[in-house]
Amino acid sequence: MSVFYKSIAGLLLSSCAVHALAAGTPARHTLTPEDFYGVQDVSDPQVSPDGAWVAYVLTTNDRDTDEARSAIWMVSWDGKQRLPLTGAADGTEKPRWSPDGRYLAFLNVAEDSENGRLRLLDRRGGAARPLTMNGDVSDYAWSPDGKRLAVVMQHDEVAPAAATAAPAANDPAKVAGAAGAAAPSNAANGGAAAAANGAKKSPKPIVIDDLHFKEDHEGYLGAGQGRHLFIYDVDSGRTDALTADAAFNEQLPAWSPDGSRIAFVRTHEKGTDPDGREDIELIDARIGALPHALVRPSAPNTQKIAWSPDGGLIAYFEGIEPKFNAYAQDRLFVVAAAGGTPRALTDKLDRAVMSYAFSSAAAIAITVEDDGTEYLARVDLASGAITREGRPGPFVVSSVSSSAGHTALLQSTDAALAEVYALEGGELRKLTGHNDAFLGEVKLGSVEDIRFRSTGGTEVHGLIVKPPGFEAGKKYPTVLWIHGGPNGQDEHSLALDGYQFEPQMFAAKGFIVLRVNYRGGSGRGSAYAKAIAADWGHKEVEDLLAGVDYLVAQGIADKDRLAVGGWSYGGILTDYTIASDRRFKAAISGAGSGNQLSTYGTDQYILQYNNELAPPWKDTALWLKVSYPFFHADRIHTPTLFMGGTKDFNVPVSGGEQMYQALRTLGVPARLVIYPDQHHVFTRPSFVKDLAEQMSGWLDRYVPQQ
Repeated sequence: MSVFYKSIAGLLLSSCAVHALAAGTPARHTLTPEDFYGVQDVSDPQVSPDGAWVAYVLTTNDRDTDEARSAIWMVSWDGKQRLPLTGAADGTEKPRWSPDGRYLAFLNVAEDSENGRLRLLDRRGGAARPLTMNGDVSDYAWSPDGKRLAVVMQHDEVAPAAATAAPAANDPAKVAGAAGAAAPSNAANGGAAAAANGAKKSPKPIVIDDLHFKEDHEGYLGAGQGRHLFIYDVDSGRTDALTADAAFNEQLPAWSPDGSRIAFVRTHEKGTDPDGREDIELIDARIGALPHALVRPSAPNTQKIAWSPDGGLIAYFEGIEPKFNAYAQDRLFVVAAAGGTPRALTDKLDRAVMSYAFSSAAAIAITVEDDGTEYLARVDLASGAITREGRPGPFVVSSVSSSAGHTALLQSTDAALAEVYALEGGELRKLTGHNDAFLGEVKLGSVEDIRFRSTGGTEVHGLIVKPPGFEAGKKYPTVLWIHGGPNGQDEHSLALDGYQFEPQMFAAKGFIVLRVNYRGGSGRGSAYAKAIAADWGHKEVEDLLAGVDYLVAQGIADKDRLAVGGWSYGGILTDYTIASDRRFKAAISGAGSGNQLSTYGTDQYILQYNNELAPPWKDTALWLKVSYPFFHADRIHTPTLFMGGTKDFNVPVSGGEQMYQALRTLGVPARLVIYPDQHHVFTRPSFVKDLAEQMSGWLDRYVPQQ
């Protein structure tokens, strides 16, 4: 039985619903936290080399195991065949076709450890087989001839010698790749894994030398835990180290079309270097070769490297100077593979490029983030002309992939979750419909654009989600739900995963949901994003409150039944907002912080802090200014729900704990909900459901519906 039907089976049908079913009309119900189990997430489409198929990842929420589990699926280009290629498992991701189409590789988590491993599915038949490597694999790329794989791996200690011949363990350029070798877990990260004899290893101290020493999901980044490039031979199973210098960290390998070279990203830190940059380097695809730097761009939000089909150009993303690192909108560049001056392709847009793929040697397909939407465009490499593709509309496209003249991508709208689409003749044709049945069972709130003026006359844009059955002229209880980032935007895309489930759930409860694209976010240009640099909690709050004032003036929002909330920077802005204004009857601060001074050195944003604010001892007054919700907590009178995960290194849960203690000390109603072993974005389905229930219950307690 599918996850969808398991979740629906637990819902009670009213007599009206039973009558509707008997009459053959599908019954619809308003969204509840229980419906989270019915959502299926489609991601990462990859067109096959012959263009006949599109592989993708399908993630479902398994109630029995209480895990989000993913499987690799594929759909034919004509959309007539859709089938699973693997069973659902933990951490399944990154399907990539071999150039001859014979194999489909992917990553998942090994059953006996937390390490990522690479698996190979032979399309001629049989189950996927794991490729034996002694380390945690995070990425890979096929060579053009399909005989080798460039693998990004954090290498563990060499396993005991196997029965078959293997390189000497003390050879730094060679790693045992024989079947049967054990794959010990990373003890330096504090884990205790079963050894070959069944005994457990004791955890070891974590030795840290780098400035950037912690990362959400990754944990503490101890010395010697860098990721390096390895070459795996498909036929022999042999793995050889291509780069092994402990002073560097390598990722994102991309083979040249002739298979002779590999481009990759190299940093000294395990992440962006302290100057806010990273190297893109080239190395010959042979053991013993030495890399050389090609270009050193400012680090983007998400890097991707791709060669042009003729091998003459390398495309990559570039960010912005460290002072404005948190407000970067990724720009697309190309540089000659032989070296030279890089060329910016998308600066004239003044918008972030979210994904790209070479559609030919002469053009690149890109997706562009713009004012609540994301659209597809084509960049002509010769002229630099940028042409929008497809029909305009309130939707989001992403994850573009091209091969053999075929381009596939994801599209979502206000009423439809992301599915795979084919791009043909400038038009999109739907290939998958995993969520069609689920969406046919629920009533969703309608979404509308709004525009209003903030303090000083700045025009601000946003969205409102109206409850099903909205009546014009009626005043509604209203939730100001704030997006995170701040680099990001609320957009015309239905998201029912993680904490994005809430806007439609609040609408289902009868609330208007206000979503403001405040200054500091993306989608409106670089100047709009950088407007809040070193001035947090000021212009954003002005924009948020102006949005509330607008809805009250329009007779939509009831000024006596207002709530506010958000997650991440949305939680931080919630703290800022309730410390600035007393009109809200309830607040929800998820993964937030009111004392930014306490985040220095305890979260993962040291590059931003040192460059945007300066260290606290250099400008203590500024740090106290941006920490006003905590140091002026006596201004807060709003009952507030604080929430967070114990393993969150993005915004540590201590930020919520401090604000909770402050409000309880002041006698303000407050609740703190802690979720064990969860990072910044929760992955345990029962916790995501509980998150929605806790938020819903808090609003029921403090904001009357009538």
